[in-house]
Amino acid sequence: MTRKHIDECVRESLEAYFADLRGTEPANLHEMLIKAVEKPLLEVVMVHADHNQSRAADWLGLNRNTLRKKLVEHKLI
Repeated sequence: MTRKHIDECVRESLEAYFADLRGTEPANLHEMLIKAVEKPLLEVVMVHADHNQSRAADWLGLNRNTLRKKLVEHKLI
């Protein structure tokens, strides 16, 4: 089984998104992508960190309070 790098998956998804737009110009693309990626990132990291917010924050390079804020924003706690 061949695995794709994350950047390749993102690139393919963005190309499909632009194709679906059929020439319509996107809006708030950066915010949309960050929100789309951030929630699954937090979900997976929290599982692997056994829901230890301090450990997860360290792994993510975030302050624990920032992580907690993001978890609340995404309704993960």
